[in-house]
Amino acid sequence: MVFSRRMAALAAVVLIPLGIAATSFALTDNPQEPKVPARVELESGSPTPAPASSSPEPTPSDQVVTRPPVTDGPSDDDDDDDRGQDADDGPGDG
Repeated sequence: MVFSRRMAALAAVVLIPLGIAATSFALTDNPQEPKVPARVELESGSPTPAPASSSPEPTPSDQVVTRPPVTDGPSDDDDDDDRGQDADDGPGDG
């Protein structure tokens, strides 16, 4: 079998990326694994929490919010995407 141009092109398509990958792998650094401290120490001057007061303020879950009134009229949104097919029909259009 004769080494033809097709075989040369196929060899180049396969061998050039493999050579690049091998060179890249050979030149990469081998980073050391990060060292994790065996014990973590907090700063000694950390602030202490303030003492709780005798009458705590209500949390947001304790506050009561009234619902807005329900109306049957049209709302004030400007969304035109929910208009139906007959939206532009006037009173005289049937």
